[in-house]
Formats: sequence, C-alpha cells, structure tokens
Amino acid sequence: MANLKDIRTRIESVNSTKQITSAMKLVSAAKLRRAQEAITQMRPYADKLSQILENLMNGLTDDEENVYGAVREEKRVLLVLITSNRGLAGGFNSAVTRMAEQLLKTEYAEHLNNGNLYFVAIGKKACDYLRTRELKMISSHNDLYDDLTFDNVEPVVADIMQKFTSKRFDKVELIYNQFKNAAVQILTREPFLPVSLETKAAEDDHHETEFILEPSKEYIVEELIPKSLKIQFYKALLDSHAAEHGARMTAMHKATDNATDMVKDLKLTYNKARQASITNEILEIVGGAEALNK
Repeated sequence: MANLKDIRTRIESVNSTKQITSAMKLVSAAKLRRAQEAITQMRPYADKLSQILENLMNGLTDDEENVYGAVREEKRVLLVLITSNRGLAGGFNSAVTRMAEQLLKTEYAEHLNNGNLYFVAIGKKACDYLRTRELKMISSHNDLYDDLTFDNVEPVVADIMQKFTSKRFDKVELIYNQFKNAAVQILTREPFLPVSLETKAAEDDHHETEFILEPSKEYIVEELIPKSLKIQFYKALLDSHAAEHGARMTAMHKATDNATDMVKDLKLTYNKARQASITNEILEIVGGAEALNK
C-alpha cells in the first residue's frame, strides 16, 4: 500500500496542475473570442474579393500577362508552415509538421534530395521543427502573433511574392490549421502561387455580373491579384491563430477533467490506505492487550 504522505503530495500536485490548466482554459477562451471575431469578419471580405477577381478574369485573353499566375516547371518549391509560438494545444502543431514530413517523403522527396525544397516558418514550433530536421529555412517570423495585423503581415507575404515573380521559386504552398469551431481544426494544404486563373463560375453555374470598370479591366486585375494574395495569406494566419486558441482551450479542458478524475482516484486510494493503516493499528493494540492479559 502506498505511503499516505506520498499520496497526499500527489493530490496536492495534481490539484495545483488542475488550477493551472483551468486558468489556461479561461485565458484561451477569452483569446479565442477575439480571434474568432477577427476571422469571421475577414472571411466575407476575402471571399467577395476572390469572387470579383474571378468574374473579371473571364474576359481576359490567354496571352495577357499575369506574373503571379505564371506556371513554370517546379524546380524550386517553397512551403510556408504556419504554427503557434507555444505548445499545450493538443495536436495543433504536430499536425502541421506531420503533413510537412509526409510531403518530404512523398511528393517533394526528389526536391529535398536535390536541395530545391525551401521553407518559411511562421510560429516558433515550425521554426524548431525545421531546425531540428536541418531543412532549408529562408526566414522565420515568430513575432507576427504579438500584433497580428495586416500591416505587419504584408511585408512577409510581399517578400514571398517577390521571390516568386523573380523566379527564385516556382511554386509556393501554405500548410496550416483552418478554424472551424472551438473543438475542430481542419489541417489545410493550400496552393498559394502560382495563382489559378480558372474561375469557379462555370463550375458552380453562377450567373456572371457585368461591371462598368474604370480605368480598365486589365489594370484592376493587375491591382487586385496582389491584394487578393495578401488577403489570402493574412486570412490563413487569422485562421491558424483562432484554431490555436480553440485547440488549446479544448486541450486544457480535457487536462482539467483528467486532473479531476485523477484527484478522485487518489483520494479513494488515500482513504483505503488510511483505513488499512487504522485497522493495522487497532490489531496491534488488541494484540498487545491480549499479550498483557496472558
């Protein structure tokens, strides 16, 4: 039977852990509310911008140049891994690194062997993974979550876009967790560059809306494509940010419940040990009394 003092120490330790996880759950819930508001407000704008761009694309001819839609032989590939700076969020970060690891062994194995696979890390966990695996990381941005605004994100995505247009990279993909709700995060692999000029209007059989455009359709498209790409990238970060807090809140909720169950089990063990100790003491007293009476 376990020592009573050891059991009491474990109960106090688990209770202390329970208080910490409960507090972290409340903090994550508060942060989730703000992050969820940010992504829900961004999605309609991003979707409408994309819809307008798709509509405008219908009138463009094939020979009209779009530097962001140039399809080239995929010699050099850039993967952008979006994780969090902190752990204690269940499988939130490991899901991203597992997908990256899977791509290293399958689709991009040849690029990796030839030294033509590069990475951008957003979040400390992605940075730690790339350094541990000794992969080619061209930049890391752990400070974006300190103040996650479009103005702070724009230089990062502008640098990635410039590297694509200058033909340093032929393909760019994003890997991140998309926010669905507090309990569900959708692991997403999203093509970023080259941007597809195919529209969804024909697929969805939507009626096209005709616009009167000034100064010209070509000029507006030229301005909208970079804007749309930056918004898409920013939306991915907002998605990941909200998903992180949802995952952490869920993980801390489960940890608190597990700590509660553990305390119950430890108290039951403590009571059994205490009863056994009392019984042994009674038996010793009775045995001593009988020995004196003889």
